[in-house]
Amino acid sequence: MLGDLAAVEAADNNPDAACDYADQALDQLAVTWYATGMERVRDARRKLQPWAERECVQRLDDRLYGWKTTLIALRR
Repeated sequence: MLGDLAAVEAADNNPDAACDYADQALDQLAVTWYATGMERVRDARRKLQPWAERECVQRLDDRLYGWKTTLIALRR
């Protein structure tokens, strides 16, 4: 659900709120892995592409494509 909310905020031109929801989703995915949830976060990130230079989007990229996220995904 948090990934979906992130996508809605991105579509509504609110990248800060979208990043906040995406961060919350990644926090939850670190505890309880859900492949569909990760795909929804990735979809939200694609919608944030117009704001790729913003700090919040770059932080999200670091989390989304970082080594820790990869390891969590591989453990599941």
